[in-house]
Amino acid sequence: MDARYLAFAGIAALLTITPGADMALVAKNAFSRGRKASFATIVGISSGLIIHATASALGLSVILARSARAFAAVKWAGAIYLLYLGIGALWRAIRGVVPASAAVAKENQDDSESRRVWWTGFAEGLITNLLNPKVVLFYLTFLPQFIAPGDPVLRVSLLLASMHIAMGFVWLTAYSTALRRLNAAMSRSGVRRALEAMTGGLLVAIGLRLAFARR
Repeated sequence: MDARYLAFAGIAALLTITPGADMALVAKNAFSRGRKASFATIVGISSGLIIHATASALGLSVILARSARAFAAVKWAGAIYLLYLGIGALWRAIRGVVPASAAVAKENQDDSESRRVWWTGFAEGLITNLLNPKVVLFYLTFLPQFIAPGDPVLRVSLLLASMHIAMGFVWLTAYSTALRRLNAAMSRSGVRRALEAMTGGLLVAIGLRLAFARR
């Protein structure tokens, strides 16, 4: 394998396991909604990365990178959405409506409810990722460093992005599985409410950090 790809894989692996909005969101859904929702969230996050990578390769992300207004608009939209998710989780924890571990493990048997849970998780993962301007700037500034002159930009960009997305998918899936096993072992509602509050607070903190982030 080309040494550039190995170098990219090493750096991308470190970035993948760095805690952030994706891991906080997967944790929230793993604790509160169960397997289908957490997996759907991971699929949504991965889909967002594919869109970012394609837009970067096509040059569309340059608009966001060069326009202060566009960056601010996406930044504030992403921050507000994270705050919405985090405050919602905190409110559920305060009200004590966090589902019991047995209910989460069993999952909903109703097909329409199951589909709703899946699509909600997918939409949360996708929207959170798409509204994160830092992801846009990462693909726009990081990927080109590993593309040699004369390389087909779109093809190489998508190849590198695919490596990053695959790492993220595997990491988040393993992370979600570990959280669900922990979740299943938690039978006390007070502990489960604390976990919901913790993940909600983390989303709020990340949302606030994004709101005051600069390019």
